[in-house]
Amino acid sequence: MEPGYTTKQGQYLAFIYYYSKLNGRPPSEADMQCYFKVSAPTVHQMILSLEKHGFIDRKPGQGRSIKLLLRREQLPDLT
Repeated sequence: MEPGYTTKQGQYLAFIYYYSKLNGRPPSEADMQCYFKVSAPTVHQMILSLEKHGFIDRKPGQGRSIKLLLRREQLPDLT
């Protein structure tokens, strides 16, 4: 069964997974902004969307608090 995310959402989810695995902590919104070469509001809206759809959990106002709620097998490859 497909998780139901868009291609772009999948890339953000894959980035969160790999960044966390490599660095031992979740990425900041600034890390995602740099990687995807988008504005801060674009990243923030994506984070809100991912949370709304139940793909991530986070603590608003606390940095690097993103928790991925999908397993690796449910994520696309990061391109």
